[in-house]
Parts: sequence; structure tokens; C-alpha cells
Amino acid sequence: MSSAAMPPAFLGVLRAARLRALLSGALLAAPPAAGIVLLLDRYTNPAITWAVAAAALILWTALALRHWRALDRRWLARGLNQHLPVMEDSADLLLGEDSDLPPLAALQRARLKARLEHAVLPDLRPPYPWRLLSLACLGGLALALLALESGSLNLALARQHTASVSTNGFAVTPRIHVRPPAYTGLPDVDTTTLDVKAPEGSALEFALHLEPAPNAASLVFADGHRLDLKRQDEGWHGSFRLDASALYRLDLGTASAADEQPLHTLEALPDRPPEVRVRAPDKTLNLLAPDQKAWELAFEASDDYGLGPAELSISLAQGAGDNVKTTERKMALEGRGDARRRSYSTKLDLAALGFARGDDLIVRLSVADNRQPQPNLTQSASFILRWPEQAMRQGAGVEGPIQNATPAYFRSERQLIIDTEALQGERGTLDTARFAARADALGVDQKMLRLRYGQFLGEEFEGNAEHDPRKEGQADEHEAGPPPKPGSQVFGKEGNTTAEYGHIHDIAEAATLLDPETRRILKSALDEMWQAELQLRQALPEQALPYEHKALDAIKQVQQAERIYLARAGLELPQPDPARRLSGDRAGLEDRSAGVPSAQDGDARLTALYRAAASGDPVETAVLQQWLQTHPEAAPAAMGLLSAADRLRREPACQSCRDELLAGLWPLLPPPPTAIVRRSGADAAGAAYLQALSPPASAAPSP
Repeated sequence: MSSAAMPPAFLGVLRAARLRALLSGALLAAPPAAGIVLLLDRYTNPAITWAVAAAALILWTALALRHWRALDRRWLARGLNQHLPVMEDSADLLLGEDSDLPPLAALQRARLKARLEHAVLPDLRPPYPWRLLSLACLGGLALALLALESGSLNLALARQHTASVSTNGFAVTPRIHVRPPAYTGLPDVDTTTLDVKAPEGSALEFALHLEPAPNAASLVFADGHRLDLKRQDEGWHGSFRLDASALYRLDLGTASAADEQPLHTLEALPDRPPEVRVRAPDKTLNLLAPDQKAWELAFEASDDYGLGPAELSISLAQGAGDNVKTTERKMALEGRGDARRRSYSTKLDLAALGFARGDDLIVRLSVADNRQPQPNLTQSASFILRWPEQAMRQGAGVEGPIQNATPAYFRSERQLIIDTEALQGERGTLDTARFAARADALGVDQKMLRLRYGQFLGEEFEGNAEHDPRKEGQADEHEAGPPPKPGSQVFGKEGNTTAEYGHIHDIAEAATLLDPETRRILKSALDEMWQAELQLRQALPEQALPYEHKALDAIKQVQQAERIYLARAGLELPQPDPARRLSGDRAGLEDRSAGVPSAQDGDARLTALYRAAASGDPVETAVLQQWLQTHPEAAPAAMGLLSAADRLRREPACQSCRDELLAGLWPLLPPPPTAIVRRSGADAAGAAYLQALSPPASAAPSP
């Protein structure tokens, strides 16, 4: 009987059992398989690892298909008869065909169908084998730990089967013992290839088995250095310290030139500096909170091989202007965690540090690693705790308090939303005129806030004028009032001083205070304020609320825009040399009236190499080697360039080698020099203008 002929209820029971069986098998096979693949990846080449993984997948698929087919109609019938008494051991009748049944069997089948309408089908899914699953997970974890323990993930050494390399008629079987520096904590590793990747500072011990045995053997490096190998125990041995990446070739003392041998790579993996992450504080500039007595700091650091000492630099800047006094102290921090990842935390007592009003407290964490002989050092960004100076409330010679003339740019939109929602809730309790008046007053507040924000974009500040260019032709009771009387403005009222004596476009920073993205967000906030004001002036607060919320969201984005804060530091003037004072010694001084020096085209050797490679001419690898030695900053690309140039020298027809060399040389070419173009002479109009500026000869003063 096919699955299609099976009752739908029985079909669901069978599918659930099959899926449970497949899931249990996958959970049992996955951990050991992952551990075996990881272990093979450590000791074999990738081809063997992929082959084993593919074979394991095929085997699991075959076993899963066999287990799937084992859960068939007969298995389902046995399970139903065992767990469902109403079947009366006759479940086969429901799973068979309707035709060719004897009358008694057909009667029993009909009875079972009637009983199934009220029966609850049993759950025949096999239970999870928890004990076997635990053993499988433990076995996979043990294999994974064994693979990771055999070699750290940070040591990218090539692991391949021992294979002989044929070179110049010799069969070379290499074995290179890599001994990483002791501070890395990495184990020694043997590699069987002539190309090696190892941590910087590793000791390499070469052991080459050569067939037939040559008279002499040595390693010739691309920079001209030579390492002679000594014959011991039927092999050729030598040691080398890998302080920097290098290229070398084998010289077996044959009559043919050693330059014909291919280049091999010794790549030194540099020790990366520690990585520092600041958990607290979360801002570069922090203002002292009310009643704050301490400042909590939290950092995290990690390193590829191991962390060294950590030190917190604490600077206290006191004073203002040019009279800033800076004191600095150091504090050692003890971290929590393992050698490669630690967390640091401390709490600074502000009173003990002498922190007072108007001061800045600047902190920065420095973490070193265990690199020998010179450790790597990483410093975090500087974080500032500022105690703002107390605002002056009284002024000498002025009666009454001095008010702050700075508008409150970032504080009113939220209150407008609260007031608008309150007004909307009172709609049923207020008459139409009072409701419209309160809505219009909110519209005026929205307009004033919009104008204040507009100053940041260089817009005109309309003062107390209530005319809205978007609502021309609309009557407004606030626009019908008489003009303000002279002198009616209150002295010191915020905005009045700027409106009367200044202009927003007179401030150089007004139009360029914010970056383009922040200006765009602020412009969208102004547009939403326009719409909110329009709805409030029409006594429609429910329609103004969406625009007010959008404006508030845009203002929050502006508030959270990135800013750069500079720590205060004391004034450090250059120290004069008293020995040269009044001596007339002009050593080191330059003549500003001298001509501009001619532009230099950089090192022409690299340009000549590129042109030779592009035109198909032979490339001199010695010239490239000399250029790379004089330009150590190009070391990351040096080995690839030399390897491509060497292959091109040995195989002039290799187009891929030529393309690789050209692609590597192009980023290193010097940029074209920028020449100074002499200003052209004045044309007819310019000459006439200059002549008009010159005083006439008759106007020259008499002696």
C-alpha cells in the first residue's frame, strides 16, 4: 500500500516517527564527524579531509535512507496494535486496500473506522537516545580538543604529507622543524614543505634528504644571504631565525646556475598588538553628574599570544585659556581572565585626585603584550570627565541677575507634544473659541522653536513676527495686532540682543556648524515643524501630533551626532636657544624669497621596471630587490613581486606572471609630480584695469 492510500491521520503519525529518527541520527553523527574532520585537517592535506567528509556524508545518507524505509506500513501496524487497544490487533485492515476483503474483514474494518473517529492516535515517535547523544558529544569534544591542542589556531603552518620535490635532477624530501618563540606558548611543529609560515622570531631547523647525494647544498636568499647546509646522518641540516619574511632557492652545487631554481617562501607572521575595548564610559566627553563622587572605568583587552602589564594614565587639567596646568599620574591595573583576554575595572576617587569645578579629568589605558625583545603597546582613546564651571549669576556694576542669552535649542519639542496631547484630551470640555486660541498658542510656540533650530542652517530669525509665508491669505488674530512700541523689548531677553545688534549670517560657524548628514536630518525636522505648526494654527491638534513626533525623532538623531572633543593641555612654547641669542647665527633658516625647488619624479627605477614589464622586455630582478630593500614600507608586497618577477625571468612567455607583476607594481609607482604653473600675463581688460589703478604721472608728488 502506498502512502497516498493511507488514512491522513496514520500518515501524520508515520511522518513524525521518521523525522524523529532522522533527527536522532543526525545528532548522534554530527559531533564525532566534526571532531574527526577537524583532527584530519590538522594532520592531513585538505583533499583527504574533504574526501573523508564526503564519504561520511554519503554513509550517513545511506543509513538514514535504510532507517527511513524500516519505518513502513508493517511497523506502523504493530505500533498501533500495541498502543491502541481499540484496534483489536486489526490495524492491518485499515492500512490495506478496500477491495478483495472477506465479508467478516470488511465488517471489522467498518467498525474500526467508526471507533477511530473518537480515538486519540498514539505518539509512535522513538525517544531521543540521551545517553548515546551525551557520549557522542563528549567524543566529538575530545577529538576537537585534541586537534586544537596539537597546534594553535594562531599558527598557520602548512601541514602536508611527506613528499619528494624534484629539482634539477634531485629528489628533495624536506622536513623543517619550526620552534616558535617561547613567549607565544605555541608548540613546536614539523612541516614537510619548502614553503613555511611561522610566527615572527621562530627558529627554523632544515633537514633535507637528497637523492642522489650532492657534493654541497645551501639556501640562497633573495637578498644575497646564503645559508650553507651541513651533511649529517644522511641528510643536510641548517638552522635559520625567521625575523622577517624572505624568499630563497636551493643551490645543490651543480653545474647549472642556481638562479634557475624556483623561489620558495618563508613567511613571518607578525605579532599583532593588543586590542583594547572600552566598556565604560560609553562617551568621549562626560559631564560630572550631581553628587558624583567617583568615576567608574571598565576596559577589555585581548592579544593573539598573551597580554602583559596594563597601565592607566590619569591627567588632571586645571585652569582656563593659556593658563592651564596639567598633572599626570600612572596607575597599574590588574586584569581578570586568562592570558589572552582580560577585563580591567577601577573606580577613581575624584576628591582624592583633587578634582574641582572647572577641571577636566582625562584617562587613557595602555596595554602591552609579551613580545620579545620589544613588546607591542596599544593605547585606548582618551576619555574626559568635565566639571563645568559655575555660571556667573551676578555682574559687577549691573543691577539684577545676568540672564543667559543663548536660546534653548534642544528642549521644547517634547513639551509641545505633551501640551498638544493634553489639549486634544480637553476637546470636549472647551468651547470652540478657547480651543482654537490654545491650539494657535501652541502653533506660535512651535514656530519659535522652528526658527531657533533654523539658525543652525543659516536661516533668517523672524523675531516676533507672526507672518507665515506658507499661510498667506489666512487670517490670524496674532497678525492683526499693532506693531511693537520702541523700547518695548526687555533688556537681556534671550534672542533680543542678537536680533537687534547682530545677524545670524554674521556668524561664520552658523552655516557650517553641522556636517552634511546632520544638516539633512535637521532640515527634515524643520519640515515636520512646518506641518505641525500649520495644523495647530487650524485648530487640528490630532493632525499635528504625527508631525511633532517625527520632528522629535529627527532632533534626537541630531543630538546623537558624532562629535570630537579635545582634551585640554598646558601651553608648551618652543624653548629658545640662549647660545644663539644676538649672535647672528642663521644656521637652519630658510630664505623665503628663494625660488620654488623643482618637482622630483621619485625613484625612476620602479617606473623603468613597470615600463619594461608592460612592453615585454626582460625584467631585472636585482633592481627590484634593491628598490625593495630601500623601501621597507613595501615589505608586505615584496615577496609576491619578487616571486612573480623571478617566474617571469625564467619563463618569459608566462603572461599570467607578467600580469601579476604589473598588478603588484602599479600601486607602488610614484604619483606624478605636481608642477607650479606660472601665472599668465594680463589680457587687454586686465592691463587696462592695472593701468587705471596706477597713479597718473602728473599726480606724482614733487620733490
